[in-house]
Amino acid sequence: MTALSYLALVLGSEQAYNLSMAKPKSETLEVGCPCCGAVLKIDPATHAVISHVAPVKPKMFADFDSAAKAMREQEGRKESLFQQAVNAEKNKADVLEKKFQEAMKKAKESPEEGPMIRDFDLD
Repeated sequence: MTALSYLALVLGSEQAYNLSMAKPKSETLEVGCPCCGAVLKIDPATHAVISHVAPVKPKMFADFDSAAKAMREQEGRKESLFQQAVNAEKNKADVLEKKFQEAMKKAKESPEEGPMIRDFDLD
C-alpha cells in the first residue's frame, strides 16, 4: 500500500486529493510589501525571510542643472521664512503686552468673589 493510498483511507478521498495537489514546501514564497514595495522571499518551512529586495527609488532630478535650480529656489524660501520669524520675534513683546493688558482689563471687569480654591485644598 502506498503512502498516498494510505492517506486516502485515513483522510478521505477529497482531502487526500488536495494533499497530492499541494505544492511542495521547499519552494520560497515571494511577498510584496504594500507600504514600501519591497519584495520579500520567505521560506515556508522555517517562516524566515530568506531575501529582501528593496524597491527602486526614482531619481528626484533628471540632471545636475535642475537640482541646482531647485536648491537656489529653496534658499529663497529659507530666507523668506527666516525674515518672517525675525519680524515675529521683534513684535513678540508688543503682542504679549497687549494680551496682558486685555487680560487685566477682563479681570477688573469681572472680579471673582471669595478666595480661589486650589486643587490641593480639596484634599
